[in-house]
Amino acid sequence: QVQLVESGGGMVQAGDSLKLSCAASGLTFSSYAMGWFRQAPGKEREFAATISWSGARTKYADSVKGRFTISRDNAKNTLYLQMNSLKPEDTAVYYCVADPNYCSGYMCRETDFRSWGQGTQVTVSS
Repeated sequence: QVQLVESGGGMVQAGDSLKLSCAASGLTFSSYAMGWFRQAPGKEREFAATISWSGARTKYADSVKGRFTISRDNAKNTLYLQMNSLKPEDTAVYYCVADPNYCSGYMCRETDFRSWGQGTQVTVSS
């Protein structure tokens, strides 16, 4: 059974940085594509970033490109999301996701990922 546990969320001010982590278990982590989605209050869940099993390929939503960096440590079964220059519109619950396949589209869809974490709240105040 795949388990994804996010941590590192919190409340920060605009312009600050935050690093999210996702500890994965119950899967061969190094064989899975991983990613992050987010859901802002009153909005639909949206794709943020994804990374291939080796870390060689990444994709980002236009809204986070240049500010967020996704990375992974296969030795530690852990996924990261470094978020810099945070904006109030980045306020959301952030979900860690996993799937054996790297999504093929320009951006990933929710249906591209079989496993989801419970989410961690990030709040950015102005």
